[in-house]
Amino acid sequence: MFYGGGYLLYLLFSLPALLLGMWAQFKVQGAFKKYSRVRNFIGLSGAQIARRMLDSAGLNNVAVEEVNGFLSDHYDPNARVLRLSPEVYRGISLASAGVAAHEAGHALQHAEGYGMLKLRTMMVPTVQIGSWIGPVIFMIGLFMAGTVGTQVAWIGIALFALTALFALVTLPVELNATSRAKAWLSTSGVIYTQEMQGINSVLDAAAWTYVAAAIQAVSTILYYVFLLSGRSNDN
Repeated sequence: MFYGGGYLLYLLFSLPALLLGMWAQFKVQGAFKKYSRVRNFIGLSGAQIARRMLDSAGLNNVAVEEVNGFLSDHYDPNARVLRLSPEVYRGISLASAGVAAHEAGHALQHAEGYGMLKLRTMMVPTVQIGSWIGPVIFMIGLFMAGTVGTQVAWIGIALFALTALFALVTLPVELNATSRAKAWLSTSGVIYTQEMQGINSVLDAAAWTYVAAAIQAVSTILYYVFLLSGRSNDN
């Protein structure tokens, strides 16, 4: 009775988040593709825009490098390096400008000691462990008998919960970086006011991917808790 219909229950909990995630990915890729064809008026590449934003904040020691991959852009706080994908690094489009400025926003967060970024960075090692070992321990506990099995399953949930917490912490970090990017681009003179609509479309679409990730992680936790609670009631 407890295990029957498990897949249906999983879909009940996870399908809304999965659909939101698919929509968010479609939206961000569509926005990037559309505005990667729109040249910014001043003709600066993503790398040049990132460099200007960093220098304006006194972060001359932060390097800007090209990295392989599509939308693989990220800031490495340990190496103090801003890594941009080829489309962003070399591109002179509105999409390149928005993404480059967003990633530079993370470097500004790091320099200012932004609390949520520090927390997210500290969580990375434990999250990497919890994200894969948590579900394994949960399933082991689920198939064990008695109170011990229940306790083991709760340990698995607690470990995987770090993933959900990480996703929730990531959300304000990304939204803050986006706000910094928009503010700088709109006042620095590298982007004209009429171009900000394209910048906003790209960055707002990207923000939805983080919202979807957070909802999906929380939904998975709720599903695990529901399964475990059903087992306890059956016992």
